[in-house]
Amino acid sequence: MTSKRSFPGPIPILMIVIILAAISTWLLPAGQYNKLSVTGKTFTMITDTNEIALPLTQQTLDSLGIQIKVEKFVKGEIRKPISVPGSFTKQKRNPQGFIPILQAPIKGIIDSIDIILFCLIIGGFMFVFNETGAMTKGITWLAHSMKGREHWLIAILTSVFSFFAASYGMAEEALVFYPILVPLFLAAGYDLLVPLAIIFGGTSIGCLPAFSNPFSVIIASNAAGINWMDGLTQRLILWVIVTAILVWYILRYAAKIKKDPTASLVYKIDGEVKPLYEVNISNARLPGQETSTPKLDWKTKLLLFIYIATFLTMIGGVVFLDWWTTEMSALFLASSILLAVITRLNEKIFIREFIKGAESLLSVAFIIGVARGVTIVLNEGHVSDSILFYTANMVQGIQPAFFILGLLLFYIVFSIFIQSSSGMAVLTMPIIGALAILVNVPGREIVNSYLYGMCLMSFLAPTGMILPSLAMVNISLKTWFKFIMPLLILLTIICMLALVIGIYL
Repeated sequence: MTSKRSFPGPIPILMIVIILAAISTWLLPAGQYNKLSVTGKTFTMITDTNEIALPLTQQTLDSLGIQIKVEKFVKGEIRKPISVPGSFTKQKRNPQGFIPILQAPIKGIIDSIDIILFCLIIGGFMFVFNETGAMTKGITWLAHSMKGREHWLIAILTSVFSFFAASYGMAEEALVFYPILVPLFLAAGYDLLVPLAIIFGGTSIGCLPAFSNPFSVIIASNAAGINWMDGLTQRLILWVIVTAILVWYILRYAAKIKKDPTASLVYKIDGEVKPLYEVNISNARLPGQETSTPKLDWKTKLLLFIYIATFLTMIGGVVFLDWWTTEMSALFLASSILLAVITRLNEKIFIREFIKGAESLLSVAFIIGVARGVTIVLNEGHVSDSILFYTANMVQGIQPAFFILGLLLFYIVFSIFIQSSSGMAVLTMPIIGALAILVNVPGREIVNSYLYGMCLMSFLAPTGMILPSLAMVNISLKTWFKFIMPLLILLTIICMLALVIGIYL
């Protein structure tokens, strides 16, 4: 009996891309743009032969044909050197061989160490917080308190899961809530699609307009050379819109099921499906059983407050205090210690959980490093600017609206194969971010097209979280497709409109 072959994971795919990048250094002509960056109070332009100091003024940018406001450089919204249009010069080839291929992931990890450490420390923070049990208690308490008013519970929980995904990238952690919520909604007269749409749909919709997700918007903006706060207002508005639409969509379906159980898509497609859970995994009874329902004591409320306040402080620090990865990492480390002190968590348990949390994101760390290795191979082979130059010539004259919509389509298709948001960001953003400047498209919309494309496909991609989520509720992929496709069409139209409007703001 032959075993079924699975699709390669993100790291093998990225290693293949590194090899292809190395091959391209043997085939493509080498070349480089002049690079402009801010050094202290002046611009520095690096050419083939020297470095030139230029005034930090709008006149300098205008004279170089760079259609960006000088304030974006002054405020640190553009953090990486940008290519100067029209300055491309051909160079001698520097083909990358076997040794550079092996060194590329290591160099990539070294080059990305600040963002990698930030991700690992967030993982530690999340595991320490989960060890307190505050999140499970909060959701279970909410479910119990809203019993009999499940339509409000649907709206609140969907918004909560969407917020968690948009703020810090909740994904796999959401699996823990199926045993709590599936029995509740079945007892209320709904089918298995309702808790699936709340938990998986909520986390998926929240990732789409992610406003502070460190694994998507922060990494992507960093790789594109812009400040992740650029475009925050638009993403917050979009988060409210798409979350409200998902709530409406679920409530509409739930009301139909409540009125006529035979209208259930689960019943029509999968037949009589038995739930996997009788009790929830927190060893508490169902939310209707008063004696074991966790109460929100002052300590649990304080822990939930610290959790939310940590993310709000991170945003405030970046906006008002020019924080970046060092300060943000220190914030999450301090919050982890504070959680341990308040709960009187044993020192050994704290260290164990923090390290386990970091370990849980070690694959993300390697993905970031390996993907950065692709850019290093292209840069050291002097072909990254060549790719940029010839691609820019191809899209020259294309209206920005068509360019950004084509980019959305690119991310939708490419995300079938790579569902790692961090991997996709560091793999594609350095090239596409630089290309955006040359074709006069705001960097924030490049990041948005990546977010929207990846997250639209995350509702369907078998390489993502949909299959584990379906296994948790014991229904088929066909049922989910039938349920979600009308919503996805509507969301795609909204995302297209948001991108087109965004490039003209």
